[in-house]
Amino acid sequence: MTNGKGFGAVPSVLRKAAAVAACFLVIAVAVGLLVYFLVMLAPLTMAVLAALLLTALMSPVARWTRRLRAPAWAGALAGLLTLLVAVAGPVALVTGQAADQWQQVRRGLTEGLDRARDQLLNGPLPINERQLNNIVDGITRAAQRSSPSPVAGASMAAEVLAAALIALFLLFFMLKDGRKMWDWIVGLVPEERRAKIDAAGRAGWRALVSYVHGIVVIALVDAIGIGLALVLIGVPFALPLTLLTFVAAFVPIAGAIIAGAAAVLIAFVGGGVTDALLVLAAVLVVQQAESHLLQPLIMGRTLHLHPVVIIMAVTAGTLLAGIAGAVIAVPVVAVVYRVTSVLTGRDGPTERESPREA
Repeated sequence: MTNGKGFGAVPSVLRKAAAVAACFLVIAVAVGLLVYFLVMLAPLTMAVLAALLLTALMSPVARWTRRLRAPAWAGALAGLLTLLVAVAGPVALVTGQAADQWQQVRRGLTEGLDRARDQLLNGPLPINERQLNNIVDGITRAAQRSSPSPVAGASMAAEVLAAALIALFLLFFMLKDGRKMWDWIVGLVPEERRAKIDAAGRAGWRALVSYVHGIVVIALVDAIGIGLALVLIGVPFALPLTLLTFVAAFVPIAGAIIAGAAAVLIAFVGGGVTDALLVLAAVLVVQQAESHLLQPLIMGRTLHLHPVVIIMAVTAGTLLAGIAGAVIAVPVVAVVYRVTSVLTGRDGPTERESPREA
C-alpha cells in the first residue's frame, strides 16, 4: 500500500480533526514558551506591564499638560510627579496613624487572643490546655518554615525595587514618546496589515484605559464607603484599612474578600464582637452595591467578561506571579479579548483612541 493510498484511506473527518489538533498543539507550544520566558524574566515583565497600566492611568494628566502647549517631556514629568504624590501622601498618613495606634492595637490583640483562648478551653469543644499549646506551636513552626529566609527576602526586595524603578523609567518615556513608539511598532508590520493592526491596538488600548479608570473609581468608592464606616464605628487603623481596601479592589472578587476579612478581624480585636458585626454589615453593604451597581455600570461595557473567566484569570495570574499576577490578570485578558475580536472581524472600528495618544 502506497503512502498516497494509505492517506486517502483515512476518513476526511479524521484528517480535519488531526489538522485542527496539530494547529492547537503548535499554538499551545508557542504560548507555553512565551509564558515560560515571561516568567523567567518576571521582574522585567512586571515592570513593563506596570508601566502600561500606569501610563493608561496617567495619560490624561500628560494630555492636559500638552494642551497647555507644554513640551512632551513636561507632560510626562507632570504625570510621573502626580503619581508619586498620589502614592506618597496616603503612605505617609497611614504610617503616622499606624505608629500612633500600634500600642492600642497590640493590647487589643493580646486581649482578643486571651478571650479566644478562654473560650476554647472553657467552651463545648473537647480540648485541653496542652492540646491547644501543641496546636499553637505547630502553627507557629509552619509559619516559620513558610516564611522566606533573610537572604531570599532581601533578594526579593531588591527585585521589587528594581522592577519599580524600571516601571517608573518606562512610564516617563511612554508618556513622552508613546505616539512614536506605537508608530514604530505599526511600521514593522507589512503595509497591507497595518490598518487592522492599528485598529486592534486602538481597541486594546481603549479597553486598558477604560479598565484602569473604572477600577480606580470603584476602588475609591469602596475605600470611602468602608473607611467612613470604620471611622464612625471607631475601629483602630481606620486609615491603613481604608488604603488596604483601595489597593485590594484592584484584585477583582478576591481582593474585596481579603480586605473585608482584615477589617472585621481588626474590629474584633479592637472592640469585640459588636464592632466586628457592624463592620461586617458595612463591608457587605458596600460590596453588594459595588457588585450590583458600580461593576455593571462602570465596567460592564469595557470587559465583556463572564465572572467565571475573571475568577480563572485571577487564579492563573496568582499561580504564575503571586499578588502582582492577580492584579494584572484581568486587564491582560480584557486587552487580549478586545484585540482578538478586532483581528478576527467580530468587532467593528473603534473610537479614535490609541496608544499613540498616551
